[in-house]
Amino acid sequence: MPVTDFRQRTAVLFIAVVLGHIILISAQVNSSAGVPLLEVVTFGAFAEVQRGAAGLTGSVRDAWSGYGNLRHVRAENEELRRKLGELQVQFQQERARAERSRQLENLLGFKQQLQVDTIAAGVIGASASLDFRGITIDRGTSQAVTANMAVIGPAGLVGRVVTPTAHASKVQLLIDRNAAAGALVERSRAQGIVVGSGVDMLRMEFVPATADIKAGDTVVTSGVDGIYPKGFVIGTVDQVENGNGIYKAIRVRPSVEFNRLEEVLVVKAPPVPGGSGS
Repeated sequence: MPVTDFRQRTAVLFIAVVLGHIILISAQVNSSAGVPLLEVVTFGAFAEVQRGAAGLTGSVRDAWSGYGNLRHVRAENEELRRKLGELQVQFQQERARAERSRQLENLLGFKQQLQVDTIAAGVIGASASLDFRGITIDRGTSQAVTANMAVIGPAGLVGRVVTPTAHASKVQLLIDRNAAAGALVERSRAQGIVVGSGVDMLRMEFVPATADIKAGDTVVTSGVDGIYPKGFVIGTVDQVENGNGIYKAIRVRPSVEFNRLEEVLVVKAPPVPGGSGS
């Protein structure tokens, strides 16, 4: 047997003997309270174990209680979010109703100012094709709507009815590339024809190069085409160029926002003499 192993075993045996003596002495020696010292030490060690276990149990209990409270708070938050969402939807609906009421009031006021017979109509569809810029309205032949009736709005000229059915009609917007209307410049009375370009801009053609036209001038219907009543606003001159030397090249910005139309008026009867006009 190696000397090192013998020494290690001797040391272990010595320590065991010493601990045994200490335990025997502790069992015989009493503390100041009259309790054996061994019992005091043993109880203290066991008490520490119990305290640690109790602390761990309390932590687990607190964690579980916190988890339960957290779940309750989350449920309350979900309910609050749901109610908030419902209130937001109701608010949006009320705003939409209020906006529609405002638009109808504006349209009614505009209708009352006109001296032409009109039919109120709502926009129920729109053409997504650049080959035909148009809208569909919820009035048709059953409401006495016929082809080539002018369609207007509070902001100005919209277009004309091209295809009426019993309860709906297709309307060609003025910005359609095949649309045209007789027009004149309100300030100088220079006349020409406004034509659509397929996009949200108009051209005024056949205006003499000598005509007095400036950017910012208001362009209105002239009534010479027999479709659109005289004096309704078409738009504002956006740009004026000399063109080909015979006619000016004029770009007109429409007064109507065609992509925001919701309510319009269909002109049912020809204009009354001395009525809306310039």
